[in-house]
Amino acid sequence: MKKFFFIGFLILTLACNLPAAQVESTPTAAADLLPTATLTPAPTATPSPTATISPPTPVPLYFTDEFNTDLSAWTSFQTGGAQPPIVALQDDALISQMQSPNTWYYAIHNAHEYTGASISAKVSGAPSGSLGLVCGYSEANGWYEFNITHEGMFSVLQGKWLAEGIADYRPILNSTTEYLQAGNMNYEIGLTCNNNTLFFHVNGKMFRKLDVSYIGLTPGKVGLSAASFDNVPMNANFEWFKVSKPEW
Repeated sequence: MKKFFFIGFLILTLACNLPAAQVESTPTAAADLLPTATLTPAPTATPSPTATISPPTPVPLYFTDEFNTDLSAWTSFQTGGAQPPIVALQDDALISQMQSPNTWYYAIHNAHEYTGASISAKVSGAPSGSLGLVCGYSEANGWYEFNITHEGMFSVLQGKWLAEGIADYRPILNSTTEYLQAGNMNYEIGLTCNNNTLFFHVNGKMFRKLDVSYIGLTPGKVGLSAASFDNVPMNANFEWFKVSKPEW
């Protein structure tokens, strides 16, 4: 998998939190806003009772997000790439379209940190690039990343922030499996992070176990990843994201 070892960092916020563009206009004089007719004072209205706003419903420890409501529990960021990805909820899926080559997009779920969890997602992408899952995420200590590529390969990385805007990626494993085919990125992928052991699965079948006790990044948050390579635009689709008790 193609990866820069030192890459730029750009914080993005999802769920319609992008700031509106600032549009300059010529100020209108206050006198120009006055009507020519005589104004009649409006009758005094009785104030309505203040509505009680209920706090947001807490996200359970284990859950499935089908991306049909909002992204308020998610935070995203970009590394690499000359342009930010276009991110939206569309047709009950999280869509990320990367316009420039060598762009990496991450969405981290902020509700909980886990010492052990199985995470999975229904993913698809085209024409090339990678799709993946993240566990053990911590801004201080780093994260584990499991990616599949359009070449039919998979990789395991350790990501770590070295400084603000500078990340280092350490390859842990690059390999193939009979469950991945070149040219296809339409799968249900899974990553189980159980203390210091990682398990990788495709379409519900566990195919690899990896001891990472020499790194030891738990506990941490979980999330999604996607990357473009040379062929753009790259479209990454996530139909759902699930967190459950460790399966192994």
